[in-house]
Amino acid sequence: MAEEKHHHHFHHHKGDDVPGEVDYKKEEKHHKHLEHLGELGAAAAGAYALHEKHEAKKDPEHAHRHKVEEEIAAAATVGAGGFVLHEHHEKKEVKKEDEEAHGKKHHHLFG
Repeated sequence: MAEEKHHHHFHHHKGDDVPGEVDYKKEEKHHKHLEHLGELGAAAAGAYALHEKHEAKKDPEHAHRHKVEEEIAAAATVGAGGFVLHEHHEKKEVKKEDEEAHGKKHHHLFG
């Protein structure tokens, strides 16, 4: 299985901190923020899809256009949901790396 690459976007550059050292808390907060933005995007796209579905019924003359826009919004909802899952995974991974870097052990009792 191929090794996964870890992308760390945040680094310390203050005072007497070691340059290049990863600020895990800041990176975890960053992924949490992106996860929440993705949730908002998914909710907005889902609401727009429902709106277009309603418009297709209400405006039969332009029903095809509304159905197309509904499908596009539905696809955007799925994409945003995937982004949310990705960011949730990244946030958990950063938290795990932080715990490993600071000597906290994971005890797997049932695995």
